[in-house]
Order: sequence, then C-alpha cells, then structure tokens
Amino acid sequence: MELNKNTILITGGTSGFGYEFANRLLALGNTVIITGRDQAKLDLTKKKLPGVYTFQSDVSDPEAIEKLFERATAQFPQLNILINNAGEMRKIDLQDESIDLDNIVREININLSGPIRMVQAFLPHLKTKSNAAILNVTSGLALIPFPLTPIYGATKAGLRFYTKSLRVQLKNTGIRVFELVAPGSSTPLHDKFSGDVDDSRLMDPVKLIDVAIKGLQSDKFEIYPGLAKVMNIVSRIAPSVIFNQLKKITEKSLAKTKA
Repeated sequence: MELNKNTILITGGTSGFGYEFANRLLALGNTVIITGRDQAKLDLTKKKLPGVYTFQSDVSDPEAIEKLFERATAQFPQLNILINNAGEMRKIDLQDESIDLDNIVREININLSGPIRMVQAFLPHLKTKSNAAILNVTSGLALIPFPLTPIYGATKAGLRFYTKSLRVQLKNTGIRVFELVAPGSSTPLHDKFSGDVDDSRLMDPVKLIDVAIKGLQSDKFEIYPGLAKVMNIVSRIAPSVIFNQLKKITEKSLAKTKA
C-alpha cells in the first residue's frame, strides 16, 4: 500500500516501536496521531516530533477508547490506518501469591483486549475508506512461549490468532490487515530483562521499523523482521529447540529472584 498522504493513529507512540513508526511515517508525508497514558511523555514526544498530533488515552480502558474514537475521528475524519502497538511485558512468577486477580490480567487488558476494542471501535469508520489498513504488533513469543513472561506470550498468541481471523472477515472490504511479528528489540519494553537475555541479540528498533515499513508498502500481511523469521521457521519444524533455551533462562531468572 502507499504510505504517504494517509492519516495514521498509533497507540503507545511515545517510545519504542510506536515512536519509530511515528518518526518514519511523518517523514513519508503522512498525518500521524499518537496515543499514550502519560501526558508528560506525550508532550516530550511532541517536542521531538513537532508534526505529530497527540491524544492522552489508555487502551486498557473501554471508556477511554470510546472517547478517543469520538475525538480522533471528529478532528481527523480522513483517518484510514490504525496501528495497535501499545503493550506491556512483565516477568511473572505464577507461584507469587502477592499477585492479585486484577494484577495478573493487566497485560491481557492492554495487549489483547486493547487492540480488539480499538478495532471494534474504529472498524465502522475504517470501512468508509477505500484505502485503509490495520496493523497489529505481535511478537516472536506468539510463536514460541517464554515461560518467564507467561501472560505476555499468551496475549500475543491470542492477538496473532485474532489478527488472522480479522483478515479473513475483512477480505471483501477496503481494509488490509497486517501483523508485525516483532523479535526482541532494544526498547524500554526489554529494559527490565537486562541480565536475563543476551542484549547483543536484540534488534535495533530503527532497523525493525524499516523492515515493517517495507512490508506494508509491499502488502506483506505477515512481517517477520530479524530473528522473528527464524523463530517462525523453527516453531514449525523444531519448536523444542528454542523453547528449551527459553525454559533455561526462566529457571535461572526465577531461581535468582528467590535466592
């Protein structure tokens, strides 16, 4: 698809992939809107990227999504691309009794329910556009689980399956449905895992988004940058190879925490 003269909404646009998407898509001549929970971070991003438009919003809150839809489509009626990027990843010991029932599902509300609700809210609007797209950001951990991040992996696997189903159901509309299967990358999302994973294997987010942009431009509906391409192949022919490595990392990390 053509990636210029679009009006694009990106959730979680103040750092990581969201910020890099905003930077690149602005440079390509698009109108770019970003969301985030923290107004101070939105203001800082606005200073770095003066051309970007910002809305404070929380994808885990259905009422906030409804308000975002009303405000964004009223101010930007030409909005035709939605990028569901906002996400959270936590290392969780499932035997930790201090984690209450609300806390344990926090990533589900952000990573899975959030994108589903965003699509449901914006879908009627996007269907009025002749050239529209939805991009959901999943993860290589949707292909092979990382036991140290059990809820995150479950949300990304769920979002992957949802995205495939959405693509089928929207086949006869003007909306193209993309999935970015992101490998580990040097973003704030991975900062808390320093010491658990080999930082040298993390992909530069600038390079990752470059691959994503090219994938969108060539209508590649499933985009696998860097190691995600390897994980996609290995997950089908020898899934235990990577899983056993991730299992060892998990056991070592949890043992260190309990020591």
